[in-house]
Amino acid sequence: MDWVRGEKLGHGSFATVNLAVPRSQSSGLPPLMAVKSCGFSSSSSLMSEKLILEELKDCPEIIRCFGESFSYENGEKLYNVLLEHASGGSLADKLKNSGDRRLPEFEVRQYTKALLKGLRYIHNSGYVHCDIKLQNILLCRNGVVKIADFGLAKRGPAADIWALGCVAAEMLTGSPVWRCSDVASLLMRIGVGDELPEIPKNLSSDGRDFLGKCFVKDPSKRWTAEMLLNHPFICDQDFEDEINSASTSPRCPFDFPDNWVSSVTCSITSLPLPEYSPESGLFGCGWCSIAAAERLRELVSDQSLDWSVTDDWVTVR
Repeated sequence: MDWVRGEKLGHGSFATVNLAVPRSQSSGLPPLMAVKSCGFSSSSSLMSEKLILEELKDCPEIIRCFGESFSYENGEKLYNVLLEHASGGSLADKLKNSGDRRLPEFEVRQYTKALLKGLRYIHNSGYVHCDIKLQNILLCRNGVVKIADFGLAKRGPAADIWALGCVAAEMLTGSPVWRCSDVASLLMRIGVGDELPEIPKNLSSDGRDFLGKCFVKDPSKRWTAEMLLNHPFICDQDFEDEINSASTSPRCPFDFPDNWVSSVTCSITSLPLPEYSPESGLFGCGWCSIAAAERLRELVSDQSLDWSVTDDWVTVR
């Protein structure tokens, strides 16, 4: 598996995430990926994450894994896992960049439904994610939601629903449900006593009831992902078509869905990848040019335009 490391996307306590591209277009890998890497000596957790992702590979709401590899960089042996690249960033990024730091209820319902589908698959496979939060929920092309970062996942009972409720409430309000100065204080509030997170007052009655089913102290009485998928907050209205049709609108000439097919015949059969610089480890003309080249192949045509036909033209300013 031959690929090239690109710019850094982020890092955790034991691993870093970078962009990555295959050296060959015939490798069978997507043109742009993310690679999660750590030192080989401390790679047991990342190896476990890779095995879990392979076991959950048939779920469309879970980030895809394209394999593993080892590399020697700066005198260190690294263990690498190649992952699906989420071009839309995380839900935490989306919330931060939204105008009033909160999302409309209809959009929260869409994301929550997708998360529940992913959690149902995870739980039915005998795993618990154990780290559901906005930073670990990624948005791929067309707004498709993907659950990522299975570094803390383990086998056990379905115990991610409380965290799902926290995520939904934070999307609605723009703030964590509980603010604590340290982790110990937060764990005390969650595990001791009868205090529950505050449910947003401006939420619909169905939404308030949905969060109430998530915020149940007794795990045996808390609703499961399967039960919540049948809750009126999620299933009463068919809002997916509206969201999907809006999200597929291109934002620039190269931002078309992956399944978009041009109606014209393309005259370009191959374009070279951007020039790679061994000194910097990056591509000289930028990562966006890879996607741009792919789009240009679909936009270019041999056919000449008939400028004499003007009956249907519209004047714009």
